[in-house]
Amino acid sequence: MNTVYLLLGGNQGNRIENLTIACELIKKELGSIVAVSPIYETAAWGNENQPNFLNQAIKTNTKHSPIETLHIINHIENTLGRQRLEHWGARTLDIDILFYNEIILHSARLVIPHPELQNRRFALVPLNDIAPDFEHPILGKKVSELLSSCPDNLEVSLFLEE
Repeated sequence: MNTVYLLLGGNQGNRIENLTIACELIKKELGSIVAVSPIYETAAWGNENQPNFLNQAIKTNTKHSPIETLHIINHIENTLGRQRLEHWGARTLDIDILFYNEIILHSARLVIPHPELQNRRFALVPLNDIAPDFEHPILGKKVSELLSSCPDNLEVSLFLEE
């Protein structure tokens, strides 16, 4: 079995329902979910003129390869209405592979670990909840250390449903 850390996020439609359905589909199509972070709300990163995002990190075990995992999560995104119309644009669901075991992979379709993880507080905060001691295989720092030195000052708030 392979351990994969994913970041789920979205800012269109019923954001909570989209995260919930995504987790159900991940369990069904990818593998068991071992840990789930709380849900956080953040302003959009990169393209700021759009609604706030909800983000959640999950740890899953899978028998699938990294490329198979990418195909599965892309299928889940599409199932929930993901349309890739603009870079950093609004979306119903985005699923990023943050880590896949301790591997380092750089291909035209997939880069693991996620190349911008250390610069994105919205990814590090929920990941720190479920894997503070996981060591980044390239940077040699624990997730908790990456969070404490993250240059991103975007506010990440625990999401409390109304």
